[in-house]
Amino acid sequence: MKKILLVAMLLICSIALHAQNDVTRFLGIPVDGTKYEMIQKLKAKGFQSTPFDKDVLTGEFNGTDVNIYVVTTNNKVSRIMVADVNIMDETDIKIRFNKLCRQFQKNKKYLPASLSVEDYSLSDDENISYEMLVHKKRYEAAYCQLPPTVVDSVSIRKEIMSVLFSKYSEEQLVNASEESRKEMIMAVLADLLGRYSKKSVWFMISDYYGKYYITMFYDNEYNRANGEDL
Repeated sequence: MKKILLVAMLLICSIALHAQNDVTRFLGIPVDGTKYEMIQKLKAKGFQSTPFDKDVLTGEFNGTDVNIYVVTTNNKVSRIMVADVNIMDETDIKIRFNKLCRQFQKNKKYLPASLSVEDYSLSDDENISYEMLVHKKRYEAAYCQLPPTVVDSVSIRKEIMSVLFSKYSEEQLVNASEESRKEMIMAVLADLLGRYSKKSVWFMISDYYGKYYITMFYDNEYNRANGEDL
């Protein structure tokens, strides 16, 4: 909770300037533009077309062999899907899932997408195969990608106060109890997460005939369908 509150304070100042033009990035590449443009940019990173589909790329990502799929909506890239090439057993997939959770948790570019969850890691006694087969349980972890401009400085603290005073009166802030201040910050954080949910990065455990692999998604929700065609 302390980490979430701290990052929330650092984020507030950048919302107004960057909410509209800052989109999800994959390997530093904006998840945007045309499918052809994205594929060329990924190839420049060293990925190559697969033998079975020239639009599906393969290579190494975060130390793992993967296939990369570029998904478009209305001819604009809206998702990068990254799937492990190799499948594994239940023990190994749990280790891989938990390792990814730790990596995201330590990465300052991300916040958990839910206020109620800081750590998505699985316990040692979690029976993945049973839960997925019998209860159709989905094992996933979701994060919001933060803008690259987030830094810790005196100017940010000043901007934080400016934003807080725009939401609350001076009297409310000065006279608030410690618990009330936390509630104020959480209210601001909820608003932040709502805005940055447009920059969703999440992963899940996928199964293949009793074996498992990780699928990751880098989503640009600005480019996804929002009912405008209805």
